[in-house]
Amino acid sequence: MRRTDILVIGGGIVGLVAGIDLAENGATVRIVDAGLNAGTTTNAGSLHVQMQSRFMQLYPEQVPNVEAALPFYKAAADLWAEIDRTLGPFDFVRQGGLMLAETDTQLAFLEGKARREAAKGLRVEMLDRAALDRIAPWLGPHVRGAELCRDEGKLNPLVANSQMKARAAALGIDAVTDRIDGIDTAPGGLVARGMQAEYRAGQIVLAAAWGAGDLARPFGTALPTRAEPLHMNVTEAGAPEIRHLIQHAERSITLKQLATGQIVIGGGWSARDRGRDSPPAVKLGSFLGNVGVAGRLVPSIRGLRILRSWAGMNTTMDGASAIGRLSGAPRIVAAIPGDAGYTLGPLVGRMAGAIAQGRTPPEDPAPFSPDRFAPVSA
Repeated sequence: MRRTDILVIGGGIVGLVAGIDLAENGATVRIVDAGLNAGTTTNAGSLHVQMQSRFMQLYPEQVPNVEAALPFYKAAADLWAEIDRTLGPFDFVRQGGLMLAETDTQLAFLEGKARREAAKGLRVEMLDRAALDRIAPWLGPHVRGAELCRDEGKLNPLVANSQMKARAAALGIDAVTDRIDGIDTAPGGLVARGMQAEYRAGQIVLAAAWGAGDLARPFGTALPTRAEPLHMNVTEAGAPEIRHLIQHAERSITLKQLATGQIVIGGGWSARDRGRDSPPAVKLGSFLGNVGVAGRLVPSIRGLRILRSWAGMNTTMDGASAIGRLSGAPRIVAAIPGDAGYTLGPLVGRMAGAIAQGRTPPEDPAPFSPDRFAPVSA
């Protein structure tokens, strides 16, 4: 294949935005994506800013990194609002996110969390049941209060992904379905080895999410990316009433209503990993648990039929993003979001594009340098 200026490995939200940004600034770009187990194409469309209780419980060692990056999450949500205006609309709604509490212990947890988040510049406040009834009267009787983060939102990822791909095509970006198994250096550039072909480029933006660790390792950077298979559901359309992103102080749940009236239910229930070459499988226990929590919190949706249940791959690392050139291969720019990859994806993509072209990134990439990880042992 002909050489391009920049090859983007990974065609999810990070790779799409990086490719669009690069092409709009004059580069010839090719995006290569394996087409399997991509988090972007299975995403539920939540725009997370506040710290997620599920993440805090599962990965307590990573919480300091997430907390330090809270202004970065807010900037990412702000960028989504900008992209919705320029490339959308994507059914983007930013009425805030409610994290619900059903006990005094959960309320105390949220109060402490809210203080930490406010110190980082997030727009958060605690609401008692009377205040909740004024904005969310459809909540179940067990809910006693909530933390409201006004920076959070939601969108329709199917619409956003489709319109991003259309923009990339309009810019002349080549989009290839292939799985990259390795990267080699070459005179004046790099060669990415795919299952179907080789791809030559002056630089590479590594936006392969959970697969990035294997590709970076030969160059001495131990990106600890891991695939996390998760479960989601969508219902038939109901009466439009839920304007907020809904989460819980202890239970695994994200719940949002699309402009179509359909309810998307997710929140981190596990799916069964079937390997790199097959999408993860839905677990009955996750299905029942996920919709059970949703029905308890929002009783009015209990009568809606589930139209589809599916699973996709989330990527976890160390709670922070990895953005910047690999010290062992400066022509490779890492572009891996931390937790809540769809939320952070456009900002990470734009930063990677700017780094690749020597422009000033929209945010300081120094806290997210891949060099923070210990070198791979010889």
